[in-house]
Amino acid sequence: MKTNKATVLTFAEKCKSILSSNWQGQLNTIKADAKGSKEDIYTSKIKYICKRGKPYIWVPEKELHNVNLIVDERSSFSVANPIPGPLASLLRSIKKLPARVALTGDVVPLTDEKAQSATKVLREVMLSEQTAISASSYTVSGVLSSSDHSRTSRSENLKDLLEGDEKYIVYKFNQRSCTYIDGNGSTHDIDQEDIGGSKADPLAPLSAKLIDGINQSVARRRALMLFCLTYKNANAKDAYMLSVDRKGFDILSKVAGPLLKDGIGQYQWKEFRFTLKEEARDVESFCSQLVEMEEDAVKEVSSHSGLA
Repeated sequence: MKTNKATVLTFAEKCKSILSSNWQGQLNTIKADAKGSKEDIYTSKIKYICKRGKPYIWVPEKELHNVNLIVDERSSFSVANPIPGPLASLLRSIKKLPARVALTGDVVPLTDEKAQSATKVLREVMLSEQTAISASSYTVSGVLSSSDHSRTSRSENLKDLLEGDEKYIVYKFNQRSCTYIDGNGSTHDIDQEDIGGSKADPLAPLSAKLIDGINQSVARRRALMLFCLTYKNANAKDAYMLSVDRKGFDILSKVAGPLLKDGIGQYQWKEFRFTLKEEARDVESFCSQLVEMEEDAVKEVSSHSGLA
């Protein structure tokens, strides 16, 4: 257990990281009518940001949520780990869901003054992404710019909240419970104290761009296949970056499965966890260690080829 805690994020950290990496979630409120609250649920996708780890959501004025919340503040909010580009298509084809967070709690409207404060934080969140990208090295900017900007950029997806014609009501989501749901559908209830004491991973805000930038490159995916061979002794036919964090990364690889009765084996998709030598403090540090691992893997394969 000690090894696991040292090489992977805690469930609380994973929840915080998912909330910090995405910008859109599914809000569920209880439908209301003139007689009061009913048990029917109204659901729609809503954009949000996190301030000190807590979601602030922007609900369009025309949305039914606003009527529902006047009668009953209780709601739930679900946010998935953003999985863009070719990886999304693959996960759908193998019927694998991205990890996600499910929150329950009360949605409280902000006063005009607090709504303005939240909007200021929204601008800061958008600016921080642009600043981080512009300050990155040639290698890192190459990876990030390879991603599908319209699907992986928080600033691109949030700018309608500031520049669009639609009007919004800003709410704070006061959570009562938090559940982490992994890619296999297993649920893990998180203690509120653990959530309060945890921080989002430093790579989270740019993780969608980083993952997609790697997966959009044939050369970089070949490097992932090389990782599987060198570090896990697994001969991968294909590979995708599945997730990244300060401690390491997960690769989804297409490897040979067990032989069947007729002696023929089928390929199956399998996850592998890779641990970094040092915790990555930012995307720059992560990419630097990734390049080192690539170089080491190439040397390892070359040395064995030479012996052969």
